[in-house]
Amino acid sequence: MQKGDFNYGGDAARNQEESRAEKTPCRSYCAGGTGGTDPGHCGQIQTYDTQNPYVLEQTDISGHRSGGGIEPEETLRAFKNCAENPDFSIDVFEFDLHVTKDDVLVLLHDDTVDRTSDSQQVFGEKDVRPENKTYDELRQLNMGAQFETESGEKPYANLHGDQVPDDLRILRVEDALDYLIAQGKGEYKYIIEIKNSGDLGTHGVDLLYNIMKERGIIDRVIFGTFHKEVSAYVDATYKDMTRSTSIAEVAEFWAAALRNDENYTPPCKVLQIPYCAPYKNLGFNLGTATVINYAHAHDMAVQY
Repeated sequence: MQKGDFNYGGDAARNQEESRAEKTPCRSYCAGGTGGTDPGHCGQIQTYDTQNPYVLEQTDISGHRSGGGIEPEETLRAFKNCAENPDFSIDVFEFDLHVTKDDVLVLLHDDTVDRTSDSQQVFGEKDVRPENKTYDELRQLNMGAQFETESGEKPYANLHGDQVPDDLRILRVEDALDYLIAQGKGEYKYIIEIKNSGDLGTHGVDLLYNIMKERGIIDRVIFGTFHKEVSAYVDATYKDMTRSTSIAEVAEFWAAALRNDENYTPPCKVLQIPYCAPYKNLGFNLGTATVINYAHAHDMAVQY
């Protein structure tokens, strides 16, 4: 029986009391009714029988970019703040990966390290891409150099070289997972996206699969990618991996939902939908009861 799926709409883990309020059945908390999160719209969400393990009885709360709105995104410091701070309670960690020049998977959202680090000062160049640097080279960076608090302060901006603490340096996926598995006693779940496309993206999938298999967490990970060739590779090569929809697949789903297409065939078990600007500003509101019910009717979990 379905009542709630994943919510990872913010950049930071949420306050524990707010998380508890949101982790209630859909009849008292609606993750996507037509009027937003107003409980009065929850009656529009229907309940379906399902065998999909990602369609949940209660709503899970995920830290987007692993709590990057409060500490520098996708750093060990951000993970620690989510996992060790008693003011926060989350169920799922979401983060992004890139392949380095020496075949290491490191956590990074953007295609370059420019926005988040002191790379221009360290390397004397712009547009520094992980695939053009080794892991050791990238470890020189302060991944919190550009981080800004809500009050406009940059507390880590002046840390360079040996001054940079280990938990602000670029992070391998192995180290992130080992920390979270130990800290969460194996209870955390994960949404992991590989940002690379083409051959580098499929190679990243191979690397990630082996890392997940070694740690016995394949069934606790939802894999994501924006690139259809990487999705196709996962479908063909790793049948035991659960993946989410690509951007193109979200568009196809949305069109089918608006038509109430009875012949729609889901490409995977998890629908990840945008539910914020600029999408809503452009008229693409996928956080509606119509969309969520259509997904659940087709045995797809909803994450936003």
